[in-house]
Amino acid sequence: MDLFAGIGGFRKGFESIGGNCVFTSEIDKFAQETYKANFQTNHLFAGDIRDVDTKSIPSHDVLLAGFPCQPFSLAGVSKKNSLGKSHGFDCKIQGTLFFEIARILEHHRPKAFLLENVKNLKSHDKGQTFETILDVLENKLGYKVQYRVINAKSFVPQNRQRIYIVGFREENNFNFDDLIIPDISKGPTLSSVLHPEDGSENFEDPYTIPHLSKVNEKYTITNKLWDYLKMYEKKHRAKGNGFGFGLCKREDVARTLSARYHKDGAEILIDQGEEKNPRRLTPRECARLMGFDKTGDSNFIIPVSDCQAYRQFGNSVVVPVIKEIASLMSKNIFEELILDKIDNLEKCA
Repeated sequence: MDLFAGIGGFRKGFESIGGNCVFTSEIDKFAQETYKANFQTNHLFAGDIRDVDTKSIPSHDVLLAGFPCQPFSLAGVSKKNSLGKSHGFDCKIQGTLFFEIARILEHHRPKAFLLENVKNLKSHDKGQTFETILDVLENKLGYKVQYRVINAKSFVPQNRQRIYIVGFREENNFNFDDLIIPDISKGPTLSSVLHPEDGSENFEDPYTIPHLSKVNEKYTITNKLWDYLKMYEKKHRAKGNGFGFGLCKREDVARTLSARYHKDGAEILIDQGEEKNPRRLTPRECARLMGFDKTGDSNFIIPVSDCQAYRQFGNSVVVPVIKEIASLMSKNIFEELILDKIDNLEKCA
């Protein structure tokens, strides 16, 4: 089942090992639009998981969930503190959504699960939030749990650290440390996701224009915004802060793409030389940056506005990372499926 599904990054990863999705839940209507444009949804598709009766969810072997991270992320905690709002499990809207996962795990007892969240989840509230999560998964629900922080920089040209939590219902020989992560220093650069702008790529309206498939001028930031960003960086540099924009060349690796990218694109701006202001990534480049499309491909359907597309890719998981974890988990998942079939045959006999 695909819980807090977003635009299907988890599903795309697990379909690579033969997974078949039987239930999807995603509350955002625009993310639903993108998800349905790219995946078959002839199964139960729910909106807010809090409105779903556990018994109505089909039985499933694997639960996948990138539960909302804003209550635990560094940016989310900072924002909520500044507004005098609670965060983590005290956040009544989003923080309690982990317990929706626990509710489903307790009722259906799937063979395995994979959860994803921001790296800061592990240290949030002096580690108490993560301890609570592990306590629920291990002691209350009885799953054998392992976790690992992985930087997607080994797979895509983006510095993106996330924590992945794997759980199995039965004892097995799964070891998260067996996941081989390519050398981070030898990972891809932005040239692998950017439009080449030399005519070697078919143009794609509205992201590129027919002449040599050049990037549409609308992605070049205005003089006003560029002046503001330079002033903002200068002010914070004087204070010794690290805030500012991220100006990238084709041979660079980007900062983390976030859901706020639609606001000003500051974290990832592509250098276009001294004669021209830098530009934002196009949504197609974001699809490649998150691994939904491979280098040079434009297969993932983006039916929404640029604003919504930026939010969706910024909130997503990195598909190649999920594929690697799925591959590592697959041996144990299939072993448990076989054992279940043998058990059922013995009972029938």
